[in-house]
Amino acid sequence: MDKNKFKKALEEIKKNSPKRKFIQSYDLIFGLQNLDLKKPEQQLDVYVTMQFPRGKKVKICAFVGPELLDEATKVCDLAILVDDFPKYEQKKLAKKLAGSFDFFIAQANIMAKVASSFGRILGPRNKMQNPKAGCVVPPKVQLKPLYDKLQKTVRVSARTALMSQCAVGNEEMKDEEVLDNIMNIYNQVVHTLPGHENNIRAIYLKMTMGKPVRVV
Repeated sequence: MDKNKFKKALEEIKKNSPKRKFIQSYDLIFGLQNLDLKKPEQQLDVYVTMQFPRGKKVKICAFVGPELLDEATKVCDLAILVDDFPKYEQKKLAKKLAGSFDFFIAQANIMAKVASSFGRILGPRNKMQNPKAGCVVPPKVQLKPLYDKLQKTVRVSARTALMSQCAVGNEEMKDEEVLDNIMNIYNQVVHTLPGHENNIRAIYLKMTMGKPVRVV
């Protein structure tokens, strides 16, 4: 894919988007084709670590045992000790927790308890801890490198519909940073798809409150 096509789309979006009272994000949208999503091997589900953060703080919660509690409390936005899981299992509280955080980290040796306590809420929201993102960790580990990595990580997923949308930056970032993130995501998605470019029907770029601009 020619980077200039994304550049032209970005310029068009900026030109035609009125200024809002908040900082708008840029979203990249993939329209897919020739995939049978009933087959797991044809589903798209990839975590992409970009060079630049997407312009919005990524909030991270950690489910931990006593071995990792101090480290998780120091590094993450919220750390929940395994003994305190019952406090959050009420459906209303669990839903609030799921909606408040972008990623959840879990200590490996308590994953069964995490799944039984939070799986019914996090699972349908695609927020269960995924080893592909590095979110299942050993009892003794430094979490700061993972925390920093997740600030620049997006999940591109299409498991039930032939479409995927993800944030790539915001209007306060330099154009080159946004374009670098876009190309990083595009290249990783193309590499992951079984038919590569042949599985992409269309690509759009949009601002939060703007109309999508077709790139290809």
